[in-house]
Amino acid sequence: MRSYELNSGQAAARVLALTMVVDGNLAQSELIAMDRTRILRYVDLERDDFHQLLQELCEDLLTTAEHGDVRIDARLIDGVLGEIADPQLRRHLLKAMWSIADADDWLADAEAVLLARATVLWAAQTGFAAAS
Repeated sequence: MRSYELNSGQAAARVLALTMVVDGNLAQSELIAMDRTRILRYVDLERDDFHQLLQELCEDLLTTAEHGDVRIDARLIDGVLGEIADPQLRRHLLKAMWSIADADDWLADAEAVLLARATVLWAAQTGFAAAS
């Protein structure tokens, strides 16, 4: 799995991309929801760059596939989330992640796991809940 600079636009975009693909289905409504949040503008990243990062995430996930099955485990999730340390960026990302997950009117188990883990991990490290 590639790594990105702490709190970079690329690291933030990978969190968003993971939110979109964690359920195994990338929906157009998720891309639209992301655009509505203006999160890419907040992290200073162009949409084309996001699409490239989305493709790279998928490539990275496929390199770890076993017998054709892609597994997104807690270690992978924690690694992706761990590249975001700034509390304000975490808040913006979590809001965007919820918008993306809700976009197709169905919260998949994998999306719920990712959102819960982001909330727990980021809150434990920064007092996120107290600052919201």
